[in-house]
Amino acid sequence: MAAEQQPTPLALKLEERIRREGALPVYEYMRACLQDPEHGYYRRRPAVGAGGDFTTAPEISQVFGELIGIWAAVAWRAMGHPAHLDLVELGPGRGTMMSDALRAARVVPGFSAAVRVHLVESNVALREVQHRTLSASAPAVPIAWHDALSPALAAGPATVVLANELLDALPVRQLVFTGGTWRERSVGLDWSGRLALVPGGTADPEALPDGHPPCEGDVLESHPDFAEVADVLGQWSGHPLAALFIDYGHTRTAFGDTLQAVRQHRYASPFECPGEVDLTAHVDFAAFARECLSRGLTIDGPITQGEFLLGLGLAERSARLMASARPDQIGMLEAGVQRISDPGGMGGRFKVLCVRSAGVPVLPPFPPRPMTSKARLR
Repeated sequence: MAAEQQPTPLALKLEERIRREGALPVYEYMRACLQDPEHGYYRRRPAVGAGGDFTTAPEISQVFGELIGIWAAVAWRAMGHPAHLDLVELGPGRGTMMSDALRAARVVPGFSAAVRVHLVESNVALREVQHRTLSASAPAVPIAWHDALSPALAAGPATVVLANELLDALPVRQLVFTGGTWRERSVGLDWSGRLALVPGGTADPEALPDGHPPCEGDVLESHPDFAEVADVLGQWSGHPLAALFIDYGHTRTAFGDTLQAVRQHRYASPFECPGEVDLTAHVDFAAFARECLSRGLTIDGPITQGEFLLGLGLAERSARLMASARPDQIGMLEAGVQRISDPGGMGGRFKVLCVRSAGVPVLPPFPPRPMTSKARLR
C-alpha cells in the first residue's frame, strides 16, 4: 500500500488559517495557492515547459511568438511609429514568446530601436530563465522586470501589452445556488481535517447569464482582479495603447465550475498539494470586456486563436520555415503549427481579445467594425 502523501507546507499554513479564521472563499484560497509569499506556486516553481506542469503555445511553435511580434510592430506603426514604445508582457513564462517576437519584428524598420521591454514576473526562478533567454536573443534591447502590474510601469508615449495565459491565472470567485439562494463557495476542513469545499454565507452575484435562471447546484464565477487590470489599461489609454489577451475561456457569461489544477501535465485535485499545483479557471471574456469598456477603452474580438494566427499569416510563415528545415525537423514543425491552430483543440478553445485606446485604429486580423456592446460577445 502506497504511503499517505504528506501535506505541503502551504497546506499546513492554510489549515491553520482556517482553524483560526474560518473557511476561506475560493477566491482567497486560490490567491494564497498561487501568490503566497513563502509557498505560492507562481513565486517559486518554474511551471512552464516539459519539465514544469504545463506547456503554452510559444513553447509548442516558434511561429506563435513570431506572429505576435509582427502584430506588435504593426500596432506600433499604426500609432505613428513613435521614437519610444513600452512593450509590456504580463506573465512572460520562460521568455520564449518575447524572444521570438523581438526576432521576427526586427524586419520592421525602426521597431527594435524604439522598444523598451517590461516583463511583469513575480517568479524568481522564471526571471532567471527569462534573463538568459533574452540576453542571448535580444542583447541590445533594454529590459526591465517588475513584480506586479502598475500604472507607473509604462511611461509612454506608446504602449503595447502582450498577455498569453495570464487572465486564467487570476483568482476566481465562486457562488453556488442552493436552497433558492446564492452562497459563497468556500474552502474549509472535512471530517479528517483536510482541505475541502464547504458552503459559505449568502452572497449577491454581480451579473447573471442573460435568459438563464439558476438551478439547484449551479456555480457562478466572477473575476475580481479583472478590474485591476482594466484600471491600469484605462490609465495608459491617455497615450496610444494596444493590448492583446490570449487565453482559454468563453465569450459569454455562463454557469459552470471551471476551477482546475494541473501538475506535471496531468489534471489534479485543486485541494491536494496546494502551492505545488497550477490552479486556473476559464476566462469570462464578456466580463473582462465589460470592465475595459467601462473605462473608455475599445474592444475588438474575441476571435479564436486559430482565426487570429491564420489571419496574421500562419500558413505562409510555417510553409517558409518547413521549406528551409532539415527533413527530420519538418514533422515537428508541422505538428506544432497544427496544434496551436486546430479548431478542435487550442485553435478553437483559446480566444484572442484586443483592447485599445480610442485613437488607435482596428488592428489586423480583427474585423473592421469594433465591438461596442456585449451583444458582440457571442
